[in-house]
Amino acid sequence: MSEPPSEPPAGLELTTAEWGMWQAFRNGSTHDLRTPHPEQNDPTGPHTWGPERTVRARVVALLMLNGPPAQPGRVSSLKLIGAQISGVLNISGGTVVPYVEMQNCRFEEQVLLPESRFTTLRLIGCSIPRLEAARLTTEGDLHLPRCTVENGIRLTDAHIGTDLLLNQLTVHKDRHDRSIAADGLTVAQDLQAEMMESYGELSLRGAQIGVSLSFRGSRLNNPFGRRALNAPQLTVERTLYMTAAGLTGASPFSSGTTPPYGIPVTPERGTRMQPFECQGGVRLDDGRFGDAIDFSQARFVMETEQELSLRRIQTPELRFLGEAQQRGRVVLSGAKVGNLIDRASSWPGPGGLVMAGFAYETLIPHGHFPLSRRLEWVAAATPEYAPEPYEQLAGALRNSGEDADAREALLAKQRRRRETLPLAGKAWGYLQDWTVAYGYKPGRALVWMAVLWAVGALYFSLYPPDALVRGQAPHWNAPLYALDLLLPVIDLGQDTYWKPLGVAQWAATALILLGWILATTVAAGATRLLRRQ
Repeated sequence: MSEPPSEPPAGLELTTAEWGMWQAFRNGSTHDLRTPHPEQNDPTGPHTWGPERTVRARVVALLMLNGPPAQPGRVSSLKLIGAQISGVLNISGGTVVPYVEMQNCRFEEQVLLPESRFTTLRLIGCSIPRLEAARLTTEGDLHLPRCTVENGIRLTDAHIGTDLLLNQLTVHKDRHDRSIAADGLTVAQDLQAEMMESYGELSLRGAQIGVSLSFRGSRLNNPFGRRALNAPQLTVERTLYMTAAGLTGASPFSSGTTPPYGIPVTPERGTRMQPFECQGGVRLDDGRFGDAIDFSQARFVMETEQELSLRRIQTPELRFLGEAQQRGRVVLSGAKVGNLIDRASSWPGPGGLVMAGFAYETLIPHGHFPLSRRLEWVAAATPEYAPEPYEQLAGALRNSGEDADAREALLAKQRRRRETLPLAGKAWGYLQDWTVAYGYKPGRALVWMAVLWAVGALYFSLYPPDALVRGQAPHWNAPLYALDLLLPVIDLGQDTYWKPLGVAQWAATALILLGWILATTVAAGATRLLRRQ
């Protein structure tokens, strides 16, 4: 295979700007076409860029795909700053070996990269009408920080060899109302989309992220669509961050990024902390997250029919520490979480929370989150009675050593269940609650037994019954007789020798019935306790 010619093809007739780009490519240097006036170098600004700053897309494609050999001792690369690219840049299906970096460039038409292969591609602070890059493959990074894309990005089934960087990207929706279509995307390391602004649906169905996915400080906007983020079956090996972007003065760029591709200290609007904000629904159903999902300081603004859907997710830790949304629903049905780190003020009220089948092992509340508020949290998620949320709460409290609170949670379950019973069931329920708290407070039974025993002993000491057979009855003992009546099953050898009449007969009958009621409720509570254990 012959080496590409060092001179441009005959008839190409390079302009001055293109000739400088050609030579810069051969010696691996940067071709800078900016003017001395900063206000004229904004690719999204109103200023016109003339022919002295314009290069044709076909020349850029020629350099990428079949550029001239490098000068001796140099490595060829395409590095452009402040250039206007005229025409459609079409690299579809091509293999680009040289390193490509284009900063603050203005593309007049869309960029087509489907089925193409790059080593590393960096488009930084560029204005792009649309980026088509389905099934794109890079050995290294794909960087699009601070770019503005007017008609969406397509990265469906793309494979990024190391990091995908979308920090401070501004992307608007395409004709399908999607800002970024990245279903099936694979990123070997981090996907950073911090301080990004997305207008339309960001779709990450079935995407796989090798390390972490960060939306710190980003704004996802699709208030009139169904979802702002649609990412079912998303896999993140470490942590999904939907948190505030915290910026320090120690470094001019955020940690973990390399200048000039990071985030400057003062973000837009001059704030020191910019929270993550999502206007529209979020779908993370069936996602797998290796370390955590972090919603610290997140803000979800939804319409009534929209959801923050976390159905069947699995993660060792869920940090639910954002603002409570005013409309829409948080759905945790079937989710499995190790540590649930939450704040009482972060959860929505009745009608805004669904968590049937939500399993968590440990509760780690931030701030004041008493059991009464926790029971309100469960009640908010169950407009109709369901036992599982109460049992799950009791199990988590028991795992934390809060046995008394666990019993209170199970007692709350029985009281909630009582409201669904017919009248007779309700009456029996109130009796069990009043006497022994459904068996969860068995100490009450002892108190009632002692009270009834004392009353019975006093009564029968004042009004002793006659013996059934004179001369055969044992020595009269009113306390022992009252205790024999009160205790079911156990025979103390007293009640069968005496014959109460009139009021005394009714008193004896009352002690027998109350004894059976107390014994039955205690037995029911013990049965529930043994079954639970």
